[in-house]
Amino acid sequence: MALLEIRDLRVSFAADGGEAHAVDGVDLTLDAGRTLGLVGESGCGKTLTALSILRLAAGRMSGEVLFGGRNLLALSERELRDVRGNQIAMIFQEPMSSLNPVFTVGNQISEAVRLHQKLGWRAARERAIEMLRLVEIAEPERCVDEYPHQLSGGMRQRVMIAMALSCNPRVLVADEPTTALDVTIQAQILDLVGHLRDQLGMALLLITHDLGVVAERADVVAIMYAGRVVERAPVEAIFRRPLHPYTQGLLRSVPKVGEERRTRLEAIPGMVPDPLHLPSGCRFRDRCPMAIAACAASDPKLAGYGPAHEAACLRAGEIATAGGERG
Repeated sequence: MALLEIRDLRVSFAADGGEAHAVDGVDLTLDAGRTLGLVGESGCGKTLTALSILRLAAGRMSGEVLFGGRNLLALSERELRDVRGNQIAMIFQEPMSSLNPVFTVGNQISEAVRLHQKLGWRAARERAIEMLRLVEIAEPERCVDEYPHQLSGGMRQRVMIAMALSCNPRVLVADEPTTALDVTIQAQILDLVGHLRDQLGMALLLITHDLGVVAERADVVAIMYAGRVVERAPVEAIFRRPLHPYTQGLLRSVPKVGEERRTRLEAIPGMVPDPLHLPSGCRFRDRCPMAIAACAASDPKLAGYGPAHEAACLRAGEIATAGGERG
């Protein structure tokens, strides 16, 4: 069952050269107890999409973000405060910049609990300790009185997760939750988030550029490019039969187990286009090895090519008929 539906979401910014369309017609569905992986290069619009869910994006937003039958983009600020951090919570990329350096971690976790759960100071502090214990921080009774600079990067990220989960949200948005952490800590954090999702029955939107993380953690994957979703499918289908040349390029750029170290990874040539100067037709055509003349004139939309598998490419049907291409 869908907990959250994003329909035709658009985010744009006024600039000297015109209007930059950073998110341009995104549709996503997030189901209870499931993980949706949102993948793409830096600058493709992943984080802006996430911020728009809670109306935190700075640009002009339109479309619908439906949660509990209400369009969050149409709520008043007062109504939205009941949703932010309470029913929908977010883990941001950088825990050191997201945590306030002058308050203890206990105070920062307690603040949301006191606001949304109407608990007193003592009960909120106990809740903070309980949450620190839930995210497996050693000695939570001591840690609750420590400041962010006294904690390691992994512990700060666990504090961010504790803050996000303190009000038992129904939806958790995790924006690159393991950025700047070493590999061992990354695995621990992702295991923790997955375990808590199952334990608490949340829906999880996992934003990342790491396809390895997606392969292990996501149920459904949406691939974003230049502000749009260009492919969407169950995770097995994306890795077994990618239908968009951009998805294929991303998969070819990932090192594979057993591959010789001398094997050179294939990079996607070029750069994500400037949202102020988007190419005509398909936005990926300037970088696409399969581009044909028609790609300059046609702006493809998502179309179905199998059970729950959609791609926005003129040649996706040919790829599907040929059996796709493994990454």
